Amino acid sequence: MANTKRIIIGGITGGMGAALAKQLVAEGHSVAGYARSSDALDELSDRVPGLVTQVCDATDSEAVATTIGALTEALGGVDGYVHAIGSIFLKPAHLTDDSDWLQTLHLNLSSAFYALRPVLKLMQKQGSGGSCLFFSTAAARVGIANHESIAAAKGGVEALVRSAASTYSGRGIRVNAIAPSLTATALSQPLIGSERGLEISKKMHPLGAIGQPEDVASLAAWLISDAAQFVTGQIYVMDGGLSSIVPKPKV
Repeated sequence: MANTKRIIIGGITGGMGAALAKQLVAEGHSVAGYARSSDALDELSDRVPGLVTQVCDATDSEAVATTIGALTEALGGVDGYVHAIGSIFLKPAHLTDDSDWLQTLHLNLSSAFYALRPVLKLMQKQGSGGSCLFFSTAAARVGIANHESIAAAKGGVEALVRSAASTYSGRGIRVNAIAPSLTATALSQPLIGSERGLEISKKMHPLGAIGQPEDVASLAAWLISDAAQFVTGQIYVMDGGLSSIVPKPKV
């Protein structure tokens, strides 16, 4: 198949990472990825044959560099990297202790930097450019109650994306991000697992629904493809209008 890519996904067993892996493999791309749980990786490999996977803690910078290097070698190079790693931490600032704050920053922001650094080195060594994609949140674009920690961490990811896009644009490396709102993944089950919680979440969105992993995966696949070769330094918001419009009142 023409224009096939070699793509590594950090957090490949998560809802968005797994949906993207499935789509990319179906399109004929070579896909590798890492996650913390060997059981989850095995389960995903059963559902999506052909994946190359490795266990790795995304908050361990040395392990991330080693893993990305090994996966790149297994694929014969890397054309795209997607960092589908994050958390949902919802507490007001006055109830957030130091350990929660640091863990949220480490998992969301530090892990992104730990992955970006080795990927950029490898892409520059190849000399053929590439594409990197990260995930922010709609809560970094509009104030939502109890999102102080996660909004700050993901806001840092957005700043990292724009700066890196500038630094490496002359070397043919594109860096972008997607900022979804609440999406139907295992991570969001504490919020949408009950009928009442799901209805509240839907009503927060002007379109009256929450996002699906496949929706996000579709945009992610486009952003790392050649079809988006003129796109870099952008934050694509996918939130059902949550951060940008006020819905028409129901009379």
